[in-house]
Amino acid sequence: MILYRHILRAHIGPFFFSFFTLMFIFLLQFIMKYVDDLVGKGLNAFVITELIVLNLAWMVVLAIPMSVLVAVLMAFGGLSSQNEITAMKASGVSLYRMMLPVLLASMFITYLAIEFNNKILPEANHKAKTLMIDIRKKKPTLTLNAGMFSQEVSGYSILVRKTFEHSNDLEGITIYDYTNPAATVVITAAKGAISFTQDFRKLIMDLKEGEIHQKDADEENQYRRLRFVKHRILMNTEGFSLERSADGTFQRGDRELSAQAMRQIVDSLKNINENLTQETSLSTIKSFNKIFEGQKIKIDSVQKINIAFNEARFQLGNIENQLSMINYNRDRIDEYLVEIYKKYSIPFACIVFVLIGAPLGIISRRGGFGIAATLSLGFFVLYWSSLIGGEKLADRNLISPWFGMWAANIILGVFGIYLTLRMGRETPAINWNFFQKFIPKSFRTSQTEEF
Repeated sequence: MILYRHILRAHIGPFFFSFFTLMFIFLLQFIMKYVDDLVGKGLNAFVITELIVLNLAWMVVLAIPMSVLVAVLMAFGGLSSQNEITAMKASGVSLYRMMLPVLLASMFITYLAIEFNNKILPEANHKAKTLMIDIRKKKPTLTLNAGMFSQEVSGYSILVRKTFEHSNDLEGITIYDYTNPAATVVITAAKGAISFTQDFRKLIMDLKEGEIHQKDADEENQYRRLRFVKHRILMNTEGFSLERSADGTFQRGDRELSAQAMRQIVDSLKNINENLTQETSLSTIKSFNKIFEGQKIKIDSVQKINIAFNEARFQLGNIENQLSMINYNRDRIDEYLVEIYKKYSIPFACIVFVLIGAPLGIISRRGGFGIAATLSLGFFVLYWSSLIGGEKLADRNLISPWFGMWAANIILGVFGIYLTLRMGRETPAINWNFFQKFIPKSFRTSQTEEF
């Protein structure tokens, strides 16, 4: 147990270091991607923090497997560089016993990641999407440029001749009020100040030393002119405040559902397809019967023949529509199955990366973050590109969703088992003579290449 604790302790530091480093990189990428949607919206720190926290969920899903790979490479590389691996083997401890606690820990992490993917990630994705839609609907804060009309407030046109950079004070104000179609109202003021109410639902204009000019459309001979020392106008504003959508306003996508919920949708779509298939078969039989009936009628019954063929064409049109619906439902089934298998395949990569990282760390004999990050980045890019490629092919019905999501784990898992077995047999060098038969003779060398 002391040996197991020592091996696990060597993994803890590198795991959390690489995890927080990757989270920081993903966070920077997210901010750079959505900075245009956030800047200039007048959002408070709480809303921005909420958006970032909700998007941390998908970052965790990607960071955990890669952190496991980096931690295993650094831990076993460090143990190997300090000759601790050699000492353990001399004491009769095999590589499999060294890897056992790490494999058990990776299985536990895999279980937690699967639970996270099915319980926390869907809710976080849905709330993040809803909040992002609400932010995009929000208007920027009101800006008044000197000498230019502003029509950002609905029903008003505001002209200001002078503004002040460090205050909300204004000079030379002219306001055209269009809120009442039956009257023309123009308000002028020498000075004033602008502000919002706390809920951003009202715009407050505090005016000083001005006049109100009003002309009613129904009373052509009347014209009103009022002078004031102080006057306050409350303008209704729409879109300047962040209006939060209620739960259930937007339909959930496949990445906003748990595997169990998507499985229920898949089962219902399969039942619909089965019913459509039965209806299509009956419609096909009816259409052929109509055609045969039309052919059996005498030649002089031209009208009956045309009716029979028209009904057959109608049935064939229904068949085409039902086949289109079946294909559409089949595509939706594949999309949901891809997301279902992805919720399990990505966490399972933690176990696969242990099988790869342990022998590679011993072979490299380097415990530094640079070597571990380089190797892990290469494998993770290969894994992620295979996962994305499998998803695209599965969505296009070129391969099965299961194979598309598990192919990367299978390939890298077989490679990791091979490396582990070679290292467990005390033969860390990999002889590539077996693979030379797959290489053209013109490219073969007489010497044996080893890894």
